[in-house]
Amino acid sequence: MADVQQLQLHITEDQHLNTPKHATGVNQPPPKRKRHLQWWILVAINIFFLLAGQSVGTLLGNFYYEKGGNSKWMAALVITAGFPIFLPPLLFYHTSHTKPSTDAKFMTAPTVPTLAIAYISIGIVVGINSVMYSYGLLYLPVSTFSLICATQLAFNALFSYFLNSQKITPLILNSILLLTFSASLLAVHSESTDSRRLSPGKYIFGFLCTLGASAMYALVLALTQLFFEKVMKKESLYVVLEMQFYPAAVATGVCVVGLFASGDWKGLKGEMEGFGKGRVSYVMTLVWTAVSWQVCSIGCLALIYEVSSLFSNVISTLGLPIVPVLAVFFFHEKMDGVKIVAMLLALWGFMSYVYQHYLDDSKSKVTRDNVNEVSHASA
Repeated sequence: MADVQQLQLHITEDQHLNTPKHATGVNQPPPKRKRHLQWWILVAINIFFLLAGQSVGTLLGNFYYEKGGNSKWMAALVITAGFPIFLPPLLFYHTSHTKPSTDAKFMTAPTVPTLAIAYISIGIVVGINSVMYSYGLLYLPVSTFSLICATQLAFNALFSYFLNSQKITPLILNSILLLTFSASLLAVHSESTDSRRLSPGKYIFGFLCTLGASAMYALVLALTQLFFEKVMKKESLYVVLEMQFYPAAVATGVCVVGLFASGDWKGLKGEMEGFGKGRVSYVMTLVWTAVSWQVCSIGCLALIYEVSSLFSNVISTLGLPIVPVLAVFFFHEKMDGVKIVAMLLALWGFMSYVYQHYLDDSKSKVTRDNVNEVSHASA
């Protein structure tokens, strides 16, 4: 019996390590055997959302600048301004789940002031972060900007270790290094084709803005995971929708205030009139850029909820080499060996992280089987 108790204690601890910390009470997922395939399908769908949204948003952002757009506040605004697309599912979900529950987890749900403070704080940080990225893209060569952005994965690993108790295994460390090298390789390779000349002051300012934005973004992801685990007590879909909708609304307000306070709004009409593909194309570019970033954000948040903030950032970094490949088809850029190597490194890094999850699942399954065998033998 002592062996049974030790094995049962071991499997309990193992399940705790391999299950999102927030998954307790009503949020507790089904047993591994029943949820394993469904969970991986859900993760795969959200990976697609993140990669597709990020890739399309980046390509449309480049298209905006190439065809005559130059407002940094507008570029920041469209990152968060598409949040109203989540209003219908939020309203539907709210109206279909109005019955009160006596479950303990619902009884201990966070108060409205607590949620308001959290949403407003995160929204303000996201708004500032978007503006900092816009300044960095304005004052830095694209290659240098991409190279600095790749550091957000290292920042996220650091924050996740301290805030989320993320276990950094050799496979995860290998994934982080490979994905960072992949993004860095693309950035260094494109340096020779970048002809922009910048004053030292603007270069330093752009460098600091981009580095600060990368660290801030990584911190927001880690804090979001902590928020899911320690504060939210509702069902997953509603939690992710709320976490996307309200902070994005606050961030949009920050960007709108900046747009009018800076005077950038005065040049928008002329920018639209002078857009290379016409006025309709200008409006559609902004609209679909906003929608694509919302698709990216919902995938990012869902991955944080289901897996971890570090995994979400790994997928985001995996998307960096995808954009140059897509640019070959949409903008007729040249496909060379460096881009192929960068893509292979990124895929290698991604598979390294996924393999770590496979090992964790296998370990958990073996431990459960051992517990069942010893229990039957004792009986």
